[in-house]
Amino acid sequence: MELVSRIKSILVSPKTEWQTIEAENAPHAKVFTSYVVPLAIIPAVAAFIGYGLIGYSVLGHHVSSVSWGFRQAIVQYAAMLGGTYITAFVINALAENFGTRKDFDRAFSLVAYAYTPMFAGGVFYLLPSLSWLTSLAGLYGLYLLYIGLQPMMKAPADKQTSYFVVSLIVTIVVSALLSFVLAAMLLKSTYFGF
Repeated sequence: MELVSRIKSILVSPKTEWQTIEAENAPHAKVFTSYVVPLAIIPAVAAFIGYGLIGYSVLGHHVSSVSWGFRQAIVQYAAMLGGTYITAFVINALAENFGTRKDFDRAFSLVAYAYTPMFAGGVFYLLPSLSWLTSLAGLYGLYLLYIGLQPMMKAPADKQTSYFVVSLIVTIVVSALLSFVLAAMLLKSTYFGF
């Protein structure tokens, strides 16, 4: 699997690419090390450069510091890696409720490849004022997740939408808690000099 080719295929022709990914049936550890870890570096490095070196304006004052950029990079990297696992766990845990079988490897592949737009969109952290575009890219990731549910988790057509919605709601709640914890750690380190 060539990384750039996979990124292009999942973004441009996702329905075809989901069939290819489903046939691979790769273990989650392989997908994590060969796809998620390298791509999660994009938002982390961009956040370091954007917040640490380029900076941003707050009420007319230019703000930037290497330590703040470093903290942002750590938070972005941890959020991407942790978010992938948490979302995969939720989708896998809910599988039997929607007539599909549990298979963490497939759930992880589904989530990892659906996160591709957010990984790639992480480049917008280079300019903190454009960082909101990363979230916009995440909306396309939701589409990828939705259309990937059937080939990857074998979700029945009549339950696919409800499976997606319930998974999304639980994932949002869990991700909000993860973001809260990461933000608290970031603020604590800022105020206490860690």
